[in-house]
Amino acid sequence: MTQRFTYDINPGRILFGTGTLDAVAGQIEQLGAKRALILSTPFQRADAEKLARRIGPLAAGVFSEARMHTPVSVTLDAIAAFDALGADCLVALGGGSTIGLGKAIALRNDAPQIVVATTYAGSEVTPVVGQTENGVKTTVRDPKVLPEVVIYDPALTLELPVAMSVTSGLNAIAHAMEGMYARDRNPVSSLMAVEGVRALRDALPVIVKEPGDLAARSDALYGSWLCGSVLGTVGMALHHKLCHTLGGSFDLPHADTHAIMLPHSAAYNAQAAAAELQPLADLFGGSIGGGLYDFAQSLGAPRALRDLGVDEAQLDRAADLAVKNPYWNPRPVERDALRELLQRAWQGTRPE
Repeated sequence: MTQRFTYDINPGRILFGTGTLDAVAGQIEQLGAKRALILSTPFQRADAEKLARRIGPLAAGVFSEARMHTPVSVTLDAIAAFDALGADCLVALGGGSTIGLGKAIALRNDAPQIVVATTYAGSEVTPVVGQTENGVKTTVRDPKVLPEVVIYDPALTLELPVAMSVTSGLNAIAHAMEGMYARDRNPVSSLMAVEGVRALRDALPVIVKEPGDLAARSDALYGSWLCGSVLGTVGMALHHKLCHTLGGSFDLPHADTHAIMLPHSAAYNAQAAAAELQPLADLFGGSIGGGLYDFAQSLGAPRALRDLGVDEAQLDRAADLAVKNPYWNPRPVERDALRELLQRAWQGTRPE
């Protein structure tokens, strides 16, 4: 018998397919806007400037200082630029850092957002923004940070470096995994989670071998959209709490941290949520923790926190922070058990 559930469908428009970048100008006008501030990281500034030229007078300017973990100081600088340039909407071109900046701006001024996604982050379809201030990362869930339009053009991901493709894809899988055992899970989000993970499981090995395979790039982007949509409709648990703690406190690369922690978080919750995780375990040889670890290893993904520069002495602080204001989790969040989990993740050992 199907259990009672609630399913909130997030509003927003999705444009998917090769060539959809051409739709940016029309979408700005459809929002009733006239001057878009284009956001990017320093690395993608040239692409942002190219997009600005492409949309001509609809571009108010470019702000290319987006950073990991969305520092509040950067957000305030971006808002100052938004106001000085007379912008009335945002176009975020890039991955999680740029998307997060757009959301943080919208949280404060409710500017309409268009996202042109170039990684597999998934946050472009969630009403959630994480922000860092004084070394502490906190998350806010608010309908006004959900982008109004998301453009997925697989051609834009062809130049995404393989290493970043892998870690970004594993980050997306983490969203789906936690959605499977979320307290507010529902049949629709679970179906999306399994399909999203399947698409990424099949696409990522092809991308590692043939980075220019447009079909695989398209499938990975499709999978990341589904996994991100799961993140946007149900609550997250221990894995995201750990990654927010590690990333915000030690300034670690967002996607790399997710990739490393994913097998260990899955293994931690495997017994408490065995039935819920079984459909995903079946995709990875029957063992969710070990299977995800083996999959990540086969892709050449980072597997140890120490390889990101984390000192072993920092693990005690990480465990202490992770048990403060814990997210709901199917297995009790216990400090000693988390410390053991972090030790395995630091060493890069395969979960049992």
